[in-house]
Amino acid sequence: MAGSEAAWQVSRAGLQATLYEMRPAKSTPAHKTDRLAELVCSNSLKSESENTAPWLLKEELRRMDSLLLRAARESRVPGGHALTVDRDVFAESVSNALAVAPGILIRREEITVLPSEGIVIIATGPLTSDALAGEIARITGSERLFFYDSISPIVDAETVDMSIAFRASRWGRSIDGTDDYVNCPFNKEEYNRFLDALLEAAQHTPHIPDDVPYFEACLPIEEIARRGRDTLRFGPMKPVGLDDPRTGRWPYAAVQLRQENARSSSYNLVGFQNYLKYGEQVRVFRLIPGLENAEFLRFGQIHRNTYINAPALLEPTLQLRADGRVLFAGQIAGIEGYVESIATGLLAGRNAVRLARGEEPDAPPRPTALGSLCAYVSGADPKDYQPANITFDLLPPIEEELRKKFRHDKKARHAEVCRRALTALEAYV
Repeated sequence: MAGSEAAWQVSRAGLQATLYEMRPAKSTPAHKTDRLAELVCSNSLKSESENTAPWLLKEELRRMDSLLLRAARESRVPGGHALTVDRDVFAESVSNALAVAPGILIRREEITVLPSEGIVIIATGPLTSDALAGEIARITGSERLFFYDSISPIVDAETVDMSIAFRASRWGRSIDGTDDYVNCPFNKEEYNRFLDALLEAAQHTPHIPDDVPYFEACLPIEEIARRGRDTLRFGPMKPVGLDDPRTGRWPYAAVQLRQENARSSSYNLVGFQNYLKYGEQVRVFRLIPGLENAEFLRFGQIHRNTYINAPALLEPTLQLRADGRVLFAGQIAGIEGYVESIATGLLAGRNAVRLARGEEPDAPPRPTALGSLCAYVSGADPKDYQPANITFDLLPPIEEELRKKFRHDKKARHAEVCRRALTALEAYV
């Protein structure tokens, strides 16, 4: 996805690119064809409802002449509010466009060593071959390359019921003297009800055969729960050191919510990586006291993924800080989602063109979805980095006066964020 879009951006600028694709000579556990931009996990590019975050990112890409967004429009099939495509038609459209695009040479071979000269875009996705992963580890540092993806759900902060949840750090300890966590307390009956629902919940069917947890530290919570009815209470849901102000005592169990440093208005469910179907996550996690009406900005997951610790390595332009001629794009850069991969491929391609012309690469304005995505990738806390989809909490909040004006109208707030983003994008383009 990202590499295809990057090559297209180079071609439309009148320059030359060599696009390396190892399939069909060497395939992956997920791909079935030799086509470029083959969709493997879903055929949905998320919401097309106006003034949603996924719509905004796609609208920005359309206005920047994205090949893959054009292919998506041409291959669209009915899918409600989502931009859903015919997988085969989509991949065929992209493959055909790149095959005849001026300046693009497609080579079907595996890259195992990066070129020592020239401008390089690494856009190899979550199933990067072992040889190339080793080469990426060499240039970035092996401790900054991850081979699994352990992601906890994220909820909209405004939908947490603070009449039930309470702020506190365990034992009253925090770095800056503030209460760093929001805590959702359980009594015994609530805990048992939650546990039963968790153990009965349906899981995803692994799409990739070896899609399993790699470390004990990233086990799904449902797997921890199967080891005994109290394992969660002594693990990610331990209540020790948390005084519930309503009772003055420790709760029977507790879920801790941590504010995301680079995400302005959301909370991460600490230690809640899981393998449940998304609908089941909503059903089960709304049994957590204080989250009865929670809106989920991202669902939990745990699967095989290869990605770099981008905040420790990349500039907002997607250049490698240690070697500016190398750029990263797509899921290898530590983002999630088809459209997000396309977006970073587009920016990497455009910045490769600027490098080739002797110009300074740049990043889109922060108020845009693409600019905010790149700001997160390059500026999140590298100590606890998790890949991200585009959501409104990545974008800067609107001015305080407008927030007050629209405090009871989330749709109006989101519409203002989108208006501001597209205005900034117009000036940038």
